[in-house]
Amino acid sequence: MTYRAPVDEYLFLLDVVHPITQVFARPRFAHQDAGIAAPVLTEAAHIAERAFAPLRRAGDYDPARLENGVVRTTRGFAEAYHQYAEGGWIGLAADAAHGGMQLPQSLNMAVNEMLSGANLSLQLLPLLSQGQIEALAHHADDAIRALYLPKLISGRWSGTMNLTEPQAGSDVGALTTRAEPLGDGRYAITGQKIFISWADADFLENTVHLVLARLPGAPAGSRGISLFLVPKYLPTPEDSAGARNGLRVLGLEHKMGLHGSPTAVLDFAGATGWMVGPANGGLAAMFTMMNNARLGVGMQGIGVAEGAFQQALAFATQRRQGRAGGSGTIAEHADVRRMLASMKADIFAARAIALACAHAGDMATDTTLGEVSGHHAARAAFLTPIAKAFGTDTGIAVANEAIQVHGGMGFVEETGVAQFLRDVRVTAIYEGTNGIQAMDLVGRKFLDGGDAAFRLIDEIEGGAEAARLAFPDLARSVWGAAETLREATEWMVAQGDMNERLAGAQPFLRAFARVLGAHYHLRAACTAEAGARRARTALARHYMVRLLPEHAALLDAARQGKADLFALDLADLAA
Repeated sequence: MTYRAPVDEYLFLLDVVHPITQVFARPRFAHQDAGIAAPVLTEAAHIAERAFAPLRRAGDYDPARLENGVVRTTRGFAEAYHQYAEGGWIGLAADAAHGGMQLPQSLNMAVNEMLSGANLSLQLLPLLSQGQIEALAHHADDAIRALYLPKLISGRWSGTMNLTEPQAGSDVGALTTRAEPLGDGRYAITGQKIFISWADADFLENTVHLVLARLPGAPAGSRGISLFLVPKYLPTPEDSAGARNGLRVLGLEHKMGLHGSPTAVLDFAGATGWMVGPANGGLAAMFTMMNNARLGVGMQGIGVAEGAFQQALAFATQRRQGRAGGSGTIAEHADVRRMLASMKADIFAARAIALACAHAGDMATDTTLGEVSGHHAARAAFLTPIAKAFGTDTGIAVANEAIQVHGGMGFVEETGVAQFLRDVRVTAIYEGTNGIQAMDLVGRKFLDGGDAAFRLIDEIEGGAEAARLAFPDLARSVWGAAETLREATEWMVAQGDMNERLAGAQPFLRAFARVLGAHYHLRAACTAEAGARRARTALARHYMVRLLPEHAALLDAARQGKADLFALDLADLAA
């Protein structure tokens, strides 16, 4: 099955749903104009379709492996990666001062989705480098930026993040990796890190690790964590990779999916590192990389959903089975049509939400706008956990449904559809589990008293009011859902006991995404050109009728509080 990048869908979203013309009016992007979006996405689609997609199955059957201390990668990955890197794509959103294109994240995330739909295992490599580029640009000193950023942006060197240890997963404050000062601005890093994606590869000149570690006498918990840059090979005065540093890959994890992406256990034995950011301020610096990665992971989920949907649609329109009208294929059966329509509707909703997050971040780049810029930054922060969780949940759900569309053939590995589900399942876990995203949404993201949430709800209701004449039934559905969401948000904000909020965090996040998705479907129906209006309206109506009603039950669950969760003792659960 041939993957086709959703260029036209993105051009529509960037034209009328989240206008990229607004972004290019910001000073950071004034060196280009909105007309560049189409050629950028078209060229990225060529790489996704011709270089990345043909290797998706190869990564599954010919996985990364560790041989005599060297990580050997899937045949063909090196050539595809170098084609991508040499085109400057890793630095699409990076500063021009360091060799980047300095284009909006809205375009960068669209490209990331296309690559994810084509080949998630390989796409994860440049995504990690992009996150490290952003972290260094914001927190590293001038010398580190000057040395490392051009090489990361060019793709000669790659970047990773090192947080997790065997005893310290989501509780990063429990980490024990040590950083001993050497007295000359360098540090000796000692400890082990696990679950390190793309920790090494046989086609990379150097791999640069961002490592969380503790200085001697550092405070306990997350307040005592610092961030260090630790390269595999130490840079030389000639500005290249020199002697091997004191770190090695101990082993690669045997995973459910993403077989083409090496996930390593890394051992640091007095490895030389340099501090990034202030002492004991490492978690804040690492979160710059993580927040970039969280939106990127949401795009991964959406990309895989798109790939799985395309394969399911192709199968359904070719497979003849049972009595059906029209073409005689299973696509004419009502239940199969239901699955396909719901898959497409949810992909649109998740994509529009993620792009709203990227758009807000781009709009926040002009700090001279003061309060307006702050409003966009708050919106980007608020939407990040929603984009990550709903995007990855959609990827998992659509990939699972794609197997169902295939029937028995979906359970047979040769069709390749099961790989989508195996690969995408981890996206709801890494870069902060989706449960943590929900906790963040009703916790830190409500420190403003719910202001960012209520601004969004006001916008949703305003869109519904504007659409009442053209689409009265759809507008009523959206407005009513927004009112229910407002009431639930008010309830959440009012809870002084955090466990009362956290007990309903997951359904609340999903309900918020459901209503946002309806808002963007309605906007799409209102703004589509005449030739596309019928299909956009039909898809929006399917979403409102079949999917949006879920929000009511979710919000009811969100407001139940903690009582029923803690009514059962752990002993009762084990009985």
